[in-house]
Amino acid sequence: MAKLSIRDVSLEHKHVLIRVDFNVPLSEDGTQIMDDTRIRETLPTLEYALRHRAKVILASHLGRPKGKPNPQMSLRPVVDRLRQLLGHSLGQSVNVGFSPDCVGDTAKEMVRMLESGQVLLLENLRFHAEEEKNDPAFAKQLAKLCDIYVNDAFGSAHRAHASTEGITHFVAQSAAGLLMEKELNYLGKALTGPEKPFIAILGGAKVSDKIEVIQNLLDKVDALLIGGGMAYTFLKAKGQDVGKSLLEADKLDVARQAMESATKRGVRFLLPVDHILADKFAADAHTQIFSGDQSFPADWMALDIGPATIDLFVDEISRARTIVWNGPMGVFEMPAFALGTMQVAQAVADNPSATSIVGGGDSVAAVHKAGVADKITHISTGGGASLEFLEGKKLPGVEALSEKTA
Repeated sequence: MAKLSIRDVSLEHKHVLIRVDFNVPLSEDGTQIMDDTRIRETLPTLEYALRHRAKVILASHLGRPKGKPNPQMSLRPVVDRLRQLLGHSLGQSVNVGFSPDCVGDTAKEMVRMLESGQVLLLENLRFHAEEEKNDPAFAKQLAKLCDIYVNDAFGSAHRAHASTEGITHFVAQSAAGLLMEKELNYLGKALTGPEKPFIAILGGAKVSDKIEVIQNLLDKVDALLIGGGMAYTFLKAKGQDVGKSLLEADKLDVARQAMESATKRGVRFLLPVDHILADKFAADAHTQIFSGDQSFPADWMALDIGPATIDLFVDEISRARTIVWNGPMGVFEMPAFALGTMQVAQAVADNPSATSIVGGGDSVAAVHKAGVADKITHISTGGGASLEFLEGKKLPGVEALSEKTA
């Protein structure tokens, strides 16, 4: 059943606590926001609540302060940026206050003083150890601040914390924000009713990080395109010596079984057919293109897919109608090994007929680096959450939301 949306509830003059993901990168001294993407992503939800005259309370974590206050992880720097962004998008100044704690007398008093159309940002939830412990008493304190709870933090939905799961037991209504709703719609459709052909592009370092995704997608996709360090465990499982390339020797049987399952299901399981090899893991390494299924030179390692593999993957991408991408094709942070990832990003962007979904921090960074982010249908804000969703796991922060009754 579908989850209750912020659109389904009456917000006017209500205290609405919105769990957002303002876990933004800060400067070393903790005073400057280095990237405000996560703040911008939740603006549609905040604008909706403010236009409907809600009294908006925002709760978020930032960093890993280990359950105690840390001035370098304070959410205070977010206030000015949020005020600017909301003022610009709404075309009027917005009162954004800041509470030096997320619970307690000060927070309660500041919430009580809040007027319709105003915003109050609470201090870092993780300054309290009870947040990550999903402590019921702490969750109840948060719940007492509001009439309605809204979760718009998909990136934290895979965590059963007090502000994502616990609070829902103490409020009358728990709804999904617009960003959460968008994430669930795109990822949900990819898993339950994708337009065919449906392909998944999976990269990154380890088979162990993605094997559950592979297993869950095998009966859904038409093709799996495998790149990154994880590809070399699969190639080793097929009998190819991969030199000093990244390898999970204890996952060879798992890799072999996944390839056998793909064959039985008629899923095309595409591995690199050529490689950019390096004599060391460094930006200034000597490189060579290596193709075929012979053993790699013993002291060399693969750090990117080669030109023939790029052509193979681009052709597959061009014919797809649904594309899910999680994980880079190589060490794209180094220019010498970025081409595979950049070309895949460009190919995904160049397919106007496909619904494209990109998740995972490195893949998201890659589409931005390639300058094609605006051509991707949906860029997921939740790295770990999107991965667990693709694995078929239930996300505590989603499961806890109220069901839509009609």
